[in-house]
Amino acid sequence: MSETFRALLVENEDTFKVGVKKVSLADLPEGDVLIKVAYSSVNYKDGLASIPNGKIVKTYPFIPGIDLSGYVVSSSNERFKPGQPVIATSYGIGVSHFGGFSEFARIPGEWVIPLPDGIDLKEAMIYGTAGFTAALSIQRLEENGMAPGLGKVLVTGATGGVGASAVAMLSVKGYEVVASTGKSSEVEYLKALGASEIIPRIEEEGDQPKPLNKQLWQAAIDPVGGQTLASILSRIAYRGSVAVSGLTGGTGVPTTVMPFILRGVNLLGIDSVFCPYDLRVKVWERMGRDLKPADMEPLISSEIALESLPQALDDILKSRTRGRVLVNMEA
Repeated sequence: MSETFRALLVENEDTFKVGVKKVSLADLPEGDVLIKVAYSSVNYKDGLASIPNGKIVKTYPFIPGIDLSGYVVSSSNERFKPGQPVIATSYGIGVSHFGGFSEFARIPGEWVIPLPDGIDLKEAMIYGTAGFTAALSIQRLEENGMAPGLGKVLVTGATGGVGASAVAMLSVKGYEVVASTGKSSEVEYLKALGASEIIPRIEEEGDQPKPLNKQLWQAAIDPVGGQTLASILSRIAYRGSVAVSGLTGGTGVPTTVMPFILRGVNLLGIDSVFCPYDLRVKVWERMGRDLKPADMEPLISSEIALESLPQALDDILKSRTRGRVLVNMEA
């Protein structure tokens, strides 16, 4: 293998710079699995890692990218052998540990999982952390009683990575999916993913929303948070659940205890970063089996080369993408 290879490097010495540069294996952090990266993907957190005030990266220079899939080059971890296809997402990857926007990555073995049956390396990164978060949300909701035939399921932020993945996966399982979006131009896209109903963004009711409203949905997947989450909670059916995984709508949730004590509503926090390893493997196996759409291509916004990453990172921060942006490291 070559002594040097390409990576997207974020630097912050005299000036803040983001660009593709040549790096070497000696530049990579410690880890017992060396991976030849085949694909990565673009997430909102990656966008934050590429700007000066993103509050993601603390030490520079740095290689972002919270997702990667590829082949093991070498390993001192007995669970992995050269040539084995693997996935690595979450934990410190792309945050405190060099990530997937690089032709090679060195990752701790406890952060790496074998590629599950039913998906290839490209499909794994069409999913990425966003898809895993959607699947983990479904897993938790079903453990709390969500099931096809019991009512509609709401998905907010439906054109984003988590939302689009959730719409497609729920549809595969036979759920009646209500997709919420502020982008009226994306109705046909969401229908193609499997949404049966498209509604505007959930109405924000100000600082003091009604504690209880008409019961509309048996469950919801919400990567938005904030006042949107408060409005959702007031509309969830008796003993229904909301899986929340994001905060683009803000960190404050102006609600009351009413939905929880009068309707038995469950609020489920979804943490894809430090999800236990055994559960992580179980959910990824479902993503290759009963949650996998027949056609995953509609989930892709675009497939780009490493050199196109700076523009793609800017786009995701400015909400100019839908679905998943796939990074082909061999392009």
